[in-house]
Amino acid sequence: MISKSGKVTFEASVPSFEEVKAVNKNVTFVLNPATGEIASLALMKGFQFKVALMEEHFNENYIESDQYPKAVFKGKIDGFDLNSLTTDFKVFTIKGKLELHGKSKDIKATARIRKSANGITILSAFTVNASDFSIEIPSIVKDKVSNKINIQTDAVVN
Repeated sequence: MISKSGKVTFEASVPSFEEVKAVNKNVTFVLNPATGEIASLALMKGFQFKVALMEEHFNENYIESDQYPKAVFKGKIDGFDLNSLTTDFKVFTIKGKLELHGKSKDIKATARIRKSANGITILSAFTVNASDFSIEIPSIVKDKVSNKINIQTDAVVN
């Protein structure tokens, strides 16, 4: 099962400063319903910010999109059973590895999964630290950009 229009949102905002948030609406998600294995791929240049200058800094200074063009997650949904899904969300745990900026980190996230009219809806949220992926936040903006990055995913696979 696949989606090429999944959405990933990340936010690294700090209270009382300008919002540091971006959305990528063209993320590929793949689910093997027989095994519960899941994978996703996001192109870094697909993240859109409200402020063009932030987008430029994200791609050139932080994530270095030309050198590290994508983020990849590969994992498994614990206890996934396609036949147990209904139209009500059911909570699962996803465990896997996130590869970003040339580094790899184990991730454990809670996911809400349900059957929907056009497939299976998967919603998830988790937090990572920019420093875990050797993404440096320059001292001049350390007070305005959080090291703690909140990530939300939203996909319908079919």
